[in-house]
Amino acid sequence: MTIEDITGRYVNVEIEGQTQRVYFEEAGTGRPVLCLHTAGADTRQWRHLLNDTEVTSEHRLIAFDMPWHGKSLPPAGFEQEEYLLTTDTYIATVLAVCEALALDRPILAGCSMGGRIALQLAARHADRFSGFIAIEASDFQAAWYDIDWFDRPDAHGGEMGAALVSANISPYAPDVERWNTLWMFMSSGPGVFRGDLSFYTKDESLVDRLSSITTKQTPVHILVGAYDLTCTPEDAKRTADAIPGASLTVMDQLGHFPMSEHPEGFRPFFIGALGRMAAAA
Repeated sequence: MTIEDITGRYVNVEIEGQTQRVYFEEAGTGRPVLCLHTAGADTRQWRHLLNDTEVTSEHRLIAFDMPWHGKSLPPAGFEQEEYLLTTDTYIATVLAVCEALALDRPILAGCSMGGRIALQLAARHADRFSGFIAIEASDFQAAWYDIDWFDRPDAHGGEMGAALVSANISPYAPDVERWNTLWMFMSSGPGVFRGDLSFYTKDESLVDRLSSITTKQTPVHILVGAYDLTCTPEDAKRTADAIPGASLTVMDQLGHFPMSEHPEGFRPFFIGALGRMAAAA
């Protein structure tokens, strides 16, 4: 029997005037790294790195479930509203968690929509962080799917979401982790993946903000999977080229959910990105 070193707790934070009970997990000591999950998923995507003693020996990894996701319940009165994540709400949530956990300029590591908001925070609140690892992140992605299909009475939204993202997982991903990754989407709350994708495909403001990001004091490193169909290596390169001083690594044999779908393949790239943050510091 093995008991993992990950600790899970709840923190009560105020987000845009509303109290939210947010679940987070952490492991390790040292430089704080705040990890953001993808759309329609939760903190379980980061479990392998949270259990990686080489990483946690020098870093305090913290991952939290966004409200409506995983173990973080929706706000009171959610049954009377439509969940549609916005840039401002996402930023307010990340900053509220940082303040509540007293994180002093953590590294921010986010994937997919988490990578997108990492770039937004690099443009708007770089002083609150010491570096950004933007994973599967680009300036803007137009929808190549109809998100209204995720909210139908005659179809299971979670299973449809899993079917959609299955094409974004690398063929090199181990079957066990492929299905573990898909399970998170299958078990997502009603309308949550749809609401996240609304943010992901409507957040156009980054296009004009990238050139204003300053990387001399707060480095930006973009990681992208070679098999990512949503944020392609070309999308990531276009984005990195627009940020003065940003760096980019294309990860072979990986797709859109690298830390979850193929943890062993992602591990060296993430450790390398942490090294870049340390070198810049």
